[in-house]
Amino acid sequence: MAIHSSKLFSIATGSSEPIYRQLVDQAQRLVAGGQLAPGDAMPSVREVAQALALNPMTVSKAYGILELEGVLTRKRGMGMFVADAPKGTHSVASRIELLRPTLERAALEARQLELDHDTVLTLFTKLLKEKQ
Repeated sequence: MAIHSSKLFSIATGSSEPIYRQLVDQAQRLVAGGQLAPGDAMPSVREVAQALALNPMTVSKAYGILELEGVLTRKRGMGMFVADAPKGTHSVASRIELLRPTLERAALEARQLELDHDTVLTLFTKLLKEKQ
């Protein structure tokens, strides 16, 4: 069963991170976190491009990178699917590494805003609890 693209990806248009990289990172996190399981059908390039108002080449580039990295696999005539995960890909350490760039950006913004550690950690703890 294919996953609906508008629920799968969200794009931060004002981000300095390229859109294709946002798509790649989100897909990696969804696979590592188990929200996307091996064998799940991915929405087509066209569906993602239309749902998010993106150039299809941007989505195609992201899918190509995910395929090269072994996250997705192409089934001829059927589309892209989540690949079988090699052992260790969903380890805590690998998931932490996927989260690290996001936390580094948040830490940089907190320093730029001159927020103290306790305030930032309190906010982060509150946000973690809200999403449960």
